Amino acid sequence: MTDRTGGRFAAVAYPVGLVVAGLGALQWIPLVTALVRGEWTIALVFLTGSSTTILCGGAVALAFARHRGRKLGWSEGMAVTALSWFFGMLFCALPYYLSGGYLSYLDACFDVMSGLTTTGLTLIQDLDHVSDGVNMWRHLLTWLGGQGIVVLALAFLFKGTNGAYKMYVGEGKDERLTPNVVNTARSIWIISLVYLGVGTAALWGAGIVAGLPPGRAFLHGLWIFMAAWSTGGFAPMSQNILYYHSLVFEVTTAVFFLIGSFNFALHYAVLSGQRSEIRKNLETVTFSITVVVLTLVASAGLMRDGVYPDAIALFRKGFYQLISGHTTTGFMTVYARQFYHEWGDLALFALIVAMLLGGSACSTAGGFKALRVGIIVKSFARDVRKLGAPESMVTVVRIHHVRDTQLDDASIRGAMLIVFAYIATFSAATLAGMLYGIPFAQSAFESASVTGNVGLSIGVTAASMPDGLKIVYLVTMWLARLEFLSILALGATLLRNGRRR
Repeated sequence: MTDRTGGRFAAVAYPVGLVVAGLGALQWIPLVTALVRGEWTIALVFLTGSSTTILCGGAVALAFARHRGRKLGWSEGMAVTALSWFFGMLFCALPYYLSGGYLSYLDACFDVMSGLTTTGLTLIQDLDHVSDGVNMWRHLLTWLGGQGIVVLALAFLFKGTNGAYKMYVGEGKDERLTPNVVNTARSIWIISLVYLGVGTAALWGAGIVAGLPPGRAFLHGLWIFMAAWSTGGFAPMSQNILYYHSLVFEVTTAVFFLIGSFNFALHYAVLSGQRSEIRKNLETVTFSITVVVLTLVASAGLMRDGVYPDAIALFRKGFYQLISGHTTTGFMTVYARQFYHEWGDLALFALIVAMLLGGSACSTAGGFKALRVGIIVKSFARDVRKLGAPESMVTVVRIHHVRDTQLDDASIRGAMLIVFAYIATFSAATLAGMLYGIPFAQSAFESASVTGNVGLSIGVTAASMPDGLKIVYLVTMWLARLEFLSILALGATLLRNGRRR
């Protein structure tokens, strides 16, 4: 290995070790939860997992600490993000596996990746009797993943780094709320913490209204909010949101996961007094249009087949799933197999499209993102207008996203490239499912869910499914959440270093 290659490896290893050590320290939250709830075995599990993770991550960070001031290039910065998520998954799965709630270490890794990517599919055994400590870890991982574990590190662990923006972009975010990317990361976490207090209080009250004892209502309110805000889909009970049988609970969760799917830059603008941004922003306009169109399509299919007899049932069982899918949340008020046996092709088509379209860029949501969809539609409309205009006429299209900008070819190419990558990944995952004997409609639905980081399930995802398909879904979640570029950059870096050797 050349000095230059070794220096690059060292520059990447230090921040990765620091992020992993930070994830180990965060395991003290479920550890304390387990102690308070008297779950002594689970407390020991998290003590073991936390100690192991801190020691390994800290050792790597200390070993390469002298390289912490080295400037990171784009490939190194993005490699830091990809590797932090990969090794973070391996270490965060330790307490899962040691708790005895998983049939294999692969299943534990699957659930960690599902949580960090805010997907919400799960392979855990006997969820209804899982300890409070493990449930706290499940939902904390989802909440961390929604904001981004590298964003967390930038906000609280790094005092400053020359590769901060590259690492930030590698996590699927590219908008600065403030001129400094570290301050942007802190602003994202401040916004999330403010909503955490408000959302937990609201869902605590909704839980009490639904009939839960105050103590359980608080924990369920906290966990459900973490999943709702992060558009994650995890829930403490196997029936998901159906468990509560409460319209108040359903409406409250819908409000928070809808807000959670909005761009952090939009939140920052609104909280700064720019409330008109809600109706002017290209993302919110695009999202509103696609929600309305897909709701009409899904409702037409459900009403045609007589699935739900009245408007209230249509809202609670139909629209709730659609908006949950469109925001890539994955909360469910129906059983998984009902999608396949009751919904019909038209409603399923609308839901699959909704899951792939997703929420907003630089948010906790997954999918294509409304901004990219809006840019592609605007560029298509521009090219159509050009066909009927004189050749000498220059057509300038402006879009409004926090501020007015000119729609240029670079933005269009970038949007189309990512959307193409999502479609190709969705197609590959669907094909993989079919190769394992899953019918096309079921495979496409589950693949849309993992590609869009949604978490709705038609019944395919289970501990009994083949290990090969688990790996396909795990990698798909990882690729889609980081929007491909950081993992491709990691692959390119490894390939380049291998050739130099």
